[in-house]
Amino acid sequence: MVEPGATHVLHQRIRYDYREPVSDLRHRLVVVPPLRHGGQRRLRHRVTATGARTWLSARRDGFGNHVVDVWSPSVSSALEFEAWSVVAAQAGDGLVDVAPEAHLDPRFLRPSPLTRPDARITDVARSLAGPAGPAGAARGAGLAERICAWVHAALRYQFGVTGVRTGAAEALAAGGGVCQDHAHLMLALCRASGLAARYVSGHLVGEGGSHAWVEVVVPDAGRPSGAVALALDPTHERRAATGYLTVAVGRDYGDVAPTSGTFSGPGPGSLRTSKRLELVSSGSLPPVRA
Repeated sequence: MVEPGATHVLHQRIRYDYREPVSDLRHRLVVVPPLRHGGQRRLRHRVTATGARTWLSARRDGFGNHVVDVWSPSVSSALEFEAWSVVAAQAGDGLVDVAPEAHLDPRFLRPSPLTRPDARITDVARSLAGPAGPAGAARGAGLAERICAWVHAALRYQFGVTGVRTGAAEALAAGGGVCQDHAHLMLALCRASGLAARYVSGHLVGEGGSHAWVEVVVPDAGRPSGAVALALDPTHERRAATGYLTVAVGRDYGDVAPTSGTFSGPGPGSLRTSKRLELVSSGSLPPVRA
């Protein structure tokens, strides 16, 4: 049971082991939640690297995500990253404020490398939009929720049938996949229906691994911007509200991969990760430096 207004403590370890020394390692970590997103607010965080001399720098990318860039001149055998984040989260309703004209953002309206539609996806999008068509009265929250339900029914949750480079059309043809594939298929259908939608990478309380869902930008005359992002989780067919912790948003998984990079030397390295997401009271927060 997730209490409203809970404080989340996210602890992550990412370790690379190399059979032989490597050099000029350049890495990108997208593991720290943004300063603010919807009802969540990052209170503090820390990212460290051990195993080699490293230089870390933080920046915001074009989607507003917190990115840590890493450089190391050489790694003899292993490099391990440890990330702590403390995030205060209000009770969620699955609605996230967006900037004006967000529903016209071409980055979230056009197909991306992992969300390109095929003929089947295009036909399904047309069917779900109904007689009004993509630009008619069916456009909005109702259409987004229909797409979410369709994806949940179309894909069984199954490990091993897809990978990080699997596109939406491939996952649909396979009939199964993981949360990433559910999100990609929903994105492909939303964009084919004329709805701006973005991929969300994050965590869900009670699940061991990372999670993925979708934010669909829909009209909302009651908001100053005239629109709002409706967060939907097609893997579970529900709103991504309380208990969901957003780390990053983008066009698809390729924009928000938690860990990626290059190095010179024999490879590949082997990767091991672990994650713990806990709910704590304000009086028992760990000593995490900002």
